Amino acid sequence: MEEGKKKGEVYSHSDTSKVNLTDDEWKKILPPEVYNIAREKGTEWAFTGKYWNSKEQGTYYCAACGHPLFVSDAKFESSCGWPSFFEPVAKSSLIYAPDNSHGMHRTEVLCGRCKSHLGHVFDDGPPPTGLRYCINSVILDFEQAKEADKQYSEKEGKEKE
Repeated sequence: MEEGKKKGEVYSHSDTSKVNLTDDEWKKILPPEVYNIAREKGTEWAFTGKYWNSKEQGTYYCAACGHPLFVSDAKFESSCGWPSFFEPVAKSSLIYAPDNSHGMHRTEVLCGRCKSHLGHVFDDGPPPTGLRYCINSVILDFEQAKEADKQYSEKEGKEKE
């Protein structure tokens, strides 16, 4: 299945237009585990997500709509069990909302393009921001920084043959 088709017509790393779909429409295009986090504000178990301990270089995107969220240079080891970042790619990457669920006062972090739930932000992070964006791996897609270079090198090698 083609990547664009699997993710739905709204998935794009470059389109910045806002995405406003109903929950039924999201349910049709998102895998159940992504839908649970993105639309039902679920969370994955600590230390189980595919990116909590990743050290690869690249960019993290919203798994629901493809919007760029974080770069690996802003990722740090927080020992909380979820991928942690100290700043987003851009201010417009995220939306913040108060979250008083479960008897706690937290700040929810949503995708700036499609308003999918990503996780929460806390003020116990490292310099320079002092913030810790605690994000669910399930709602992240990752593109390795050197993937484009690798593809270019392979193409160059084939042309020389």
